[in-house]
Amino acid sequence: MAQEQKQPRKSSETDEATEVATESDVAERREALDDDVDAILDEIDEVLESNAEDFVKSFIQKGGQ
Repeated sequence: MAQEQKQPRKSSETDEATEVATESDVAERREALDDDVDAILDEIDEVLESNAEDFVKSFIQKGGQ
């Protein structure tokens, strides 16, 4: 006795709507992440402009470390 499994079928319209919604969500998330990365890079630039020497000195190894 073979059993057949019925799988629900989605209409192509539903698939397209989901795909469009997903693409717009991804685009929004990407823009938000780009803005966050830009803000972090701006903050790093500000620190380097004002305290470049101190910043570099903090990475210099001291006596055998």
